[in-house]
Amino acid sequence: MVAHPSVTLFVDLSEGDSLVRDAHGRREHGSTVVGLASGALRFGGSAGGKVECLQIRLSPVLAAAVLGASTDLSGTAVPLEDVWGRDSGRIEEMLRAAPSWEERFTIAADALARRLDARLSPDPEVAAAWRLIVSSKGRTGVDSLADTVGWSRKRLWSRFRSQIGLAPKHAARLVRFDHAAHLLAAGTAAARVAAASGYADQAHLHREVRAFTGATPTAVAAAPWLAIDGLAWPSPPPAPTPAPAALTLPTRPVRQVPARCPGAR
Repeated sequence: MVAHPSVTLFVDLSEGDSLVRDAHGRREHGSTVVGLASGALRFGGSAGGKVECLQIRLSPVLAAAVLGASTDLSGTAVPLEDVWGRDSGRIEEMLRAAPSWEERFTIAADALARRLDARLSPDPEVAAAWRLIVSSKGRTGVDSLADTVGWSRKRLWSRFRSQIGLAPKHAARLVRFDHAAHLLAAGTAAARVAAASGYADQAHLHREVRAFTGATPTAVAAAPWLAIDGLAWPSPPPAPTPAPAALTLPTRPVRQVPARCPGAR
């Protein structure tokens, strides 16, 4: 798994072959929460064992309201229980026992909805700035963001950093990298990706890919975890931007993916 502009939950559904998180030379078992800009991570299981999991992506705005800890998670990967508490074990068992993926999706959506607390959500201006960064694929400058939400550059930087976990410029870099990575995975030549994503040149693209993944653009283009994204999270049709104060849980926050966990080795 490479850095993605979301807080990602991996809920372990394996029977006897727990997921393994290998980050910074450490290995841990079980369900995991991965924060923004966490760097490259690997998930897997014992030799020959089947690894099965439910992967859920939450925007940092929604993650703050659901988990209450999106800022603290930035750059890290931690056991789900550390964030969700003892309830995480009960949810895991319910998901394992569910007879179908559709029922698992319903259980997961209900569990997330019960935890939703709008009081923990970022300021409407911060949420609006995040949406603008995502919709522009990371190509909106900080000054433009500040003007749009009606704040000074300094105030936006401070509030965004404290409530999202990244500075606006770093968040834009992450979103732009994600767009470029998916273009690479779709077979677009690196030079075209650099131009389409707003990088100065191909060398600039190479440096950013290295910074986020530790790999080359060629290696990222062949990454299986990116190839599956178009099936697991297809792009939705354009929709009007909601009012800044609105905060709703998507009716389908998770999608069925192949039985093997994306990126599992």
